[in-house]
Amino acid sequence: MTLTRLVLKNLTCRRGRFIFTLLGITIGIASVVSFLSLGGSLKSEIRRESAALGANLVVTPKGSCAYEQVSILTGEQLPTTITADEVARVQEIDGLTALPFLAERTAIRNRPVGVMGILPAETLRFKGWQVTRGDYFPDTEAAGAVLGAIVADQFDLAPGGEVTIRGERLPILGVLKETGGKDDLTIFVALTTAQRLYNQGDRVSYLAVRVADIDQVDAYAEKIKEAVSLGVVSDKQMLKSVLSIVGTVNITLQLIAAVAVLAAAFGIINTMLTATYERKREIGILLALGARRRTIFTLFLLESAIYGVLGGLAGAVTGLLFSTLAAPHITQNAFTAFVSGSGAVGPASVGVILGAVVFSAVIAMLAGVYPAWRAARLAPVEAISYE
Repeated sequence: MTLTRLVLKNLTCRRGRFIFTLLGITIGIASVVSFLSLGGSLKSEIRRESAALGANLVVTPKGSCAYEQVSILTGEQLPTTITADEVARVQEIDGLTALPFLAERTAIRNRPVGVMGILPAETLRFKGWQVTRGDYFPDTEAAGAVLGAIVADQFDLAPGGEVTIRGERLPILGVLKETGGKDDLTIFVALTTAQRLYNQGDRVSYLAVRVADIDQVDAYAEKIKEAVSLGVVSDKQMLKSVLSIVGTVNITLQLIAAVAVLAAAFGIINTMLTATYERKREIGILLALGARRRTIFTLFLLESAIYGVLGGLAGAVTGLLFSTLAAPHITQNAFTAFVSGSGAVGPASVGVILGAVVFSAVIAMLAGVYPAWRAARLAPVEAISYE
């Protein structure tokens, strides 16, 4: 009987133990793959949203923390304390373009959707949007809504229909071309309309500022601070701050998954140690027939490796499927909005599966080293006489 056939025979002779040990490593690897898949594209999503904002500087309410910076990129509801007078003073500074935004939330069919109050004409030039269906706002005071592409598709909304915000029905004027960012998930209304609907008076959430000379960003930031008592952060500073927060969350999730893998590794150790005691007589016979201790060691190490390969393959597939199915249903907030769509199975999934299988096999083989060493150290006479 060849070594491979002997390994497969030993694994399948106790099917219950084989299945439950395999499930342990499968669940551990599935956890790792799920978190990596869901969090793997967070950085690229954040960079894309930062670029889509189109601003060199962002003016925020005084005392704003990193949470508000995350919310700006995700389109979440923000504190609204910046007044029209403060907006005017910033806009008076030469060499920059400052646009106010009012970020709020509504619900369509019990699902949260972002609402953004904008200056229609100025924002169109600032963002470079294109309208694929219907028309854009005819003027600054137009009472209507322009929808992001995904919002329109998700809720089957089209120009000529209506959308209800804060109990008021607004006509849908048009639908924007897909941008690949949070704008696709947002309903846009004129700033004056948003302020009226949400009782915000003349206040806004933040200002997006584009400067004429990119090399003078810091100087413009100082000018804004001198003009108004508000927070000012550059696009690079905001990006660094948000990436730091999300990176910490990502590491935490990976550590949680590592605990699951560690538990699975101890399960393999327990299974292989039990097999060592149960198969003492078999080991003794093999040694008496001339098998080398290295062969016994290899036999048990191969059994552990098979647990790792099969568990890694099953865990990788399970993790990818779970992340693909779970991502669209994750509650959208400032920390999870980037996750949506990041778990989709794609070309990179092949690399994830291969990496998971290799990682799982290595962990399983490391877990099997001690049981294999114990089995190889048995004395032939002692092993044969074991009952």
